[in-house]
Amino acid sequence: MISLHEGEIPVIEKRKPYALVAITKHGVAHARSYTEKFPYADLYYMKKFEQGDEDTRQIQLFDGTVRLLLPALFQQYKGIICVISLGAVVRMIAPLLIDKKKDPAVLVVDDKGQYVVAVLSGHIGGANALTHEFANAIGAVPVVTTASDVQKTISVDLFGAQFGWIWDSEEKLTPVSASVVNEEHVAIVQETGEKNWWMYDRSLPDNLKIYPSIDEAIMAKPQAALLITDRLIEAHEEVLLENGVIYRPKSIVLGIGCNRGTVMAEIEQVIDETLAELRLSKKSVKAVSTIDLKKNETGLLELTAKHNWPFVTYTPDQLNEIPMQNPSETVFKYTGAYGVSEPAALRYSNAKELLLEKKKSGNVTISIARFNFQEEVQ
Repeated sequence: MISLHEGEIPVIEKRKPYALVAITKHGVAHARSYTEKFPYADLYYMKKFEQGDEDTRQIQLFDGTVRLLLPALFQQYKGIICVISLGAVVRMIAPLLIDKKKDPAVLVVDDKGQYVVAVLSGHIGGANALTHEFANAIGAVPVVTTASDVQKTISVDLFGAQFGWIWDSEEKLTPVSASVVNEEHVAIVQETGEKNWWMYDRSLPDNLKIYPSIDEAIMAKPQAALLITDRLIEAHEEVLLENGVIYRPKSIVLGIGCNRGTVMAEIEQVIDETLAELRLSKKSVKAVSTIDLKKNETGLLELTAKHNWPFVTYTPDQLNEIPMQNPSETVFKYTGAYGVSEPAALRYSNAKELLLEKKKSGNVTISIARFNFQEEVQ
């Protein structure tokens, strides 16, 4: 816990580019859900709203007035998103302001999550772009009051944030951002993930060109690249990463079955080994799905809490509605379903086929599907 004292700048643990701060009961409830929708923010709130899962979710609690926390956030974060009243935020940040070239972006979100307001560092600090991305992520209305909005192009460090996409590495964010802003030739290759990432009511800028494959993008010799994929890049494709960023959409659905009492470490080891064999990124895992008999399985609950993965369970009847390649009378005898991992992965993903059919390893059975973004989750 962070103890705040007058005249002292507290020690904080910065993990992500942005900070999200809440100080009311309703604000905290909303902010906890915002971190699931916008993965680039560290969450801070008052200790009196502690819910017991803060260590697991890497949420930082503080004791004292939030005014004493803000100097530390100003020093370390690119932007600060405050679920605090606008007037209070203006008064608290006033003594911290230096100039528009150094100050972080500051946003305010109302207590009901209806509006996101750009307060400080709209253009240079990126508050305008952050306002649009964060508002899209949480389903709010963006409020930008500067005379001219930011250049309507892709914000590289926030690209796909409203869908939960995360980048593999921040190493090339700055040079690729420069290529985008300077209107250099930037290749975009999307292999999976949500397609409706362009937010503006105008066409994509001419310098941003979409290619159907990485090989075609390589042939075009762009000055920068944005790659949207859930798979690990092959050696010959790494040329695009000389000035490129990989984004990991949430596209991989894990169907899991396990014996009662299987520990989290064993389940995670099977997942890690299987994803490595298929050359898929763990950062793209969207959800873990299984039969409702496993809804209280400690190993699965611990695993999904650790990675903040949705944990979805289905009844035997729901699983039996899904056509199966490998139905099992033995599984039916004990569970009422002809399969667990395969139909669970297929049902959640809405996919027609599996990337990996049922694989058994020790106490764990795993199947993998790629989410069908053309259809909604059942």
